[in-house]
Amino acid sequence: MSLLGIDVGTSGCKAAAYGIGGGCIAAAQREYPTVHPRPGWAELDSRLVLARVREVIAEVAAQTGHDPISALCVSSMGEAMTPVGRDGQVLANSILQVDTRGAEYAERLEADFGREAFYAINPNIPGPNYSLPKLLWLRDHEPVLFDSASKFLLWGDLVSVMLGGEPVTSYALANRTLLFDIRNEAWAELLLAWSEIGVECLPRPVPSGTVAGEVRADIAAELGLPAGVKIVVGAHDQCCGALGAGICSGGKAVCGMGTVECITPVYDGIPSADRMLPIGLNVEHHVLPGLYLSFLYNQSGSLVKWFRDTFAADLHGEDVYGALLREMPGAPSRLLVLPHFEATGSPDFITDSAGVIAGLRTSTERGEILKAVIEGAAFYFVESLDALRGLGIDMSEFIATGGGAKSAEWLQIKADIYGVPFVRPKITECGALGAAILAGCATGVFSGPAEGVARFVARDRVFEPDMARHAQYKEMHAKYRQLYPAMKDLLAVL
Repeated sequence: MSLLGIDVGTSGCKAAAYGIGGGCIAAAQREYPTVHPRPGWAELDSRLVLARVREVIAEVAAQTGHDPISALCVSSMGEAMTPVGRDGQVLANSILQVDTRGAEYAERLEADFGREAFYAINPNIPGPNYSLPKLLWLRDHEPVLFDSASKFLLWGDLVSVMLGGEPVTSYALANRTLLFDIRNEAWAELLLAWSEIGVECLPRPVPSGTVAGEVRADIAAELGLPAGVKIVVGAHDQCCGALGAGICSGGKAVCGMGTVECITPVYDGIPSADRMLPIGLNVEHHVLPGLYLSFLYNQSGSLVKWFRDTFAADLHGEDVYGALLREMPGAPSRLLVLPHFEATGSPDFITDSAGVIAGLRTSTERGEILKAVIEGAAFYFVESLDALRGLGIDMSEFIATGGGAKSAEWLQIKADIYGVPFVRPKITECGALGAAILAGCATGVFSGPAEGVARFVARDRVFEPDMARHAQYKEMHAKYRQLYPAMKDLLAVL
């Protein structure tokens, strides 16, 4: 018997099967491009993504005949919703959170409710990155498409429905829409009325770990899955990643190094707004009952992928990233990068900026630019770490997850910049792992999350900070902080 975790991200999807005795027995992944129909727009071809998801499931299923899959669960990106027709067919692309459409609706939402009153219902700071502004943009600019949709589904929901499950969503994903009442754990009637969006257009919110059905027989046969595979409701990827990193209680933080880098502190309850709002932090359900978490996030892996595609299109093979990372100098770079290549994440949510690479010379080599990109992505979070310490989060070390955590070079840079150890677990794809553990808990394979974590989560290596380099990085960060204020007006024009 094995458990299947599926992770649907912004730039690619993964599937991994885990034997219940511990360890990954099969894995597959695929990439897909972001579609940019116009400047500032960012979408995913939902049909293509679903096709890629089916491919990774089938590839893993073909390798698990000796240890057949009994249940599956999906970890997915948040915010992006796909319009689906009454026949269950995809009607259009999903709009990504970095897409700039919808800013005017987010501003109107905050003006009408007030930041504090809105936060009391849905503890997020309204911005165009969430689902609601995109839905309102579609309603007003694509009315035929909007009216044709029977449901607007988040990515975890869409994959579940594709496999034959019910159209339900986790509390965590529902929170990313700006329409969810976190305390009543239901769609907020006041917000639905304001937005004029009917509740029938949305999936039903349920706790993570709810069984949403079984994989339909014809789909199971097509994908090579055994009959009767249970579909378990997962969550937002960082929530699943926290469980996959072994965090089952409050007071710890995990650093997810994927397309977006996300620092995720976990709490034993909903922190008070007067502590969270001044530092720009949201609150969302963990996958486990009674736990909540926040996100500090910004572009990271997407910048490294951009670097690869732009500066190393001639390199091919499985170890392209490894080859590029080995080109980096050992010392800190002499460049500064402002990681505003897309709209930024929390705590600043800057939509009218642009990326900057400062300090280039004719002697600058490719590896130094890459190192500066990674350094700039890390500098974005430095000031927020003190805020987390003020909330009582243990910052004595970070557990690193995601594709970026496989890189020793990348982890060492982060340890040197933050001045704290970075722990790499043996299984770094913690979104898929957390989803698999959740599937095991929901179907009685494990007595609870602690047993699942004990089976799968173990340390691989600890990257200790070089304190001499940490001192150098503190000086560099002081210069980094001057970049945006000095160029703010020009970047807004650009």
